[in-house]
Amino acid sequence: MKKIYVLGLAVGLVILAVASVCFAADYDYKTMTPDIEKALKNRQSRYHQLQSLKQEGVVGENNKGYVTDLKNNAAAATLTAAENRDRRVLYEALAEQNKLGNTGLLEVQKAFADVQREKAGPGDMVQSSSGDWKKKS
Repeated sequence: MKKIYVLGLAVGLVILAVASVCFAADYDYKTMTPDIEKALKNRQSRYHQLQSLKQEGVVGENNKGYVTDLKNNAAAATLTAAENRDRRVLYEALAEQNKLGNTGLLEVQKAFADVQREKAGPGDMVQSSSGDWKKKS
């Protein structure tokens, strides 16, 4: 029962993360494609591991809407590459489905970076829009 609760909570957090991006920028997935579903499921499965690396200062949220391996850690590099691939799928889908044109992807990335920076926990490394890295207080 506890496992089901934890899994449900993790799914809810992933959906909340995606929903907050959509809400913040008034974007919406018009069609939940298999690629979007797969990306969301992948992100859900690595959520706790990614959060742990963020708390350790190994991984941070950059100003382009992606995660960055800050310590040249092989495990973190693999995890961030997978996370960033899935985020890219979601960003491209949002830009395409909302008909945002040539600058749509950049717009979605910026909106997501802003949301992730705001949602970061105390001590998480975040990159400001000007490029400076700092621990969120």
